[in-house]
Amino acid sequence: MKTAAQAMVLASFVGDSLALGVHWIYDTAEIASRVGRVDSLLAPAADGYHPTKKRGQQTHYGDQALHLLRYLGSCQGRFALDDYGRAWRHFIDGYAGYMDRASKATLQNLEAGMAADHCGSPSTDLGGAARIAPLIYALRDDREALLAAVAAQTALTHQGPGAVAAAQFLARATFAVLHGRSLHEALVEALAQGIDSPELSLRLQDCLDKHGGDVTATVKAYGQACSVTAALPAAVYTALQHEDNLSEALVATVMAGGDSAARAMVVGMLLGARHGLTAIPAQWLAGLEARPEIDALLANLP
Repeated sequence: MKTAAQAMVLASFVGDSLALGVHWIYDTAEIASRVGRVDSLLAPAADGYHPTKKRGQQTHYGDQALHLLRYLGSCQGRFALDDYGRAWRHFIDGYAGYMDRASKATLQNLEAGMAADHCGSPSTDLGGAARIAPLIYALRDDREALLAAVAAQTALTHQGPGAVAAAQFLARATFAVLHGRSLHEALVEALAQGIDSPELSLRLQDCLDKHGGDVTATVKAYGQACSVTAALPAAVYTALQHEDNLSEALVATVMAGGDSAARAMVVGMLLGARHGLTAIPAQWLAGLEARPEIDALLANLP
């Protein structure tokens, strides 16, 4: 299972990097005309949201996931919210990439003296949950510890309705896939265990009930924006429609536009856990700038 968990982490980072070149372009026709089919890692446009980034690097979501992995590597996989809150504050205070509103608000709250368990912004963005792959890896044999850590990590920056519920749903589902459940079984069981957001619960049930259809059209119907009620069902739907092909699933979610990076990290987690390393295109792994560091950190975790 450790190899599948490694693939889960790498596929999440690869998904984020694949989305980097067109992240937050909502017009899918513009994506098609500007770059065509996004099936290789691309540098972001100079006029986009990530002008400091290069091909093979991460968006701010991926950078925060990498910071989380580094933190876990420094403490043998143990997650302590107060300690992590201090580490995150130091990281984000000097961050040179894109600063989203959740990060800005959380940093301001920490600087005002708020505790780590109360400083989170009111954001409902999927970005808070999308960065949890390192925690799933570190706590892949302890479900209850995983769910507690995932909730705390997400709430550090995202405390809007459904944000923590989305992270725990994703953690439950990915954990179940790593432990031998099929993707659909894992998602159904994760939903059945309850979500404290009625709207998110209904939308997840809807995407589990859908069969066939076009990914781009369905993502647009759920919403291309960042909110968990739009982005998480869209990501789950995409993973299910391309369950047997991780690379096609990631290309499809990127081509669907909007907050493709957060969705791609989720799709990568689910299908990386499902299929393992061989499902990730070798050229994507080779182009991922952080690959050597990610491999080293994972190897040194228990």
